[in-house]
Amino acid sequence: MVEATPLWEVFIRPRNGLSHRHVGSLHAADEVMALQAARDVYTRRGEGTSIWVVPSLAITASDPDHADEMFEPTADKIYRHPTFYEIPEEVGHM
Repeated sequence: MVEATPLWEVFIRPRNGLSHRHVGSLHAADEVMALQAARDVYTRRGEGTSIWVVPSLAITASDPDHADEMFEPTADKIYRHPTFYEIPEEVGHM
């Protein structure tokens, strides 16, 4: 029986100070090969200062069909949304 090559998710940080963004997926035998392949495939034009590769099997995601039960409880916590604070004009843009 032939085992499939693991699938990896690739995240690139375009510049220091910015967050990593998911840019795609690739197959590689191990993390070293995944990093090298991610560099070759996703940073050909010099974009990126950092690469993360994560085995796809390690990612757990919420189900969009259950979004109400997952995210609705936050509506009861108005203190998490700063809508009732007044920002002084001297603070400027926030």
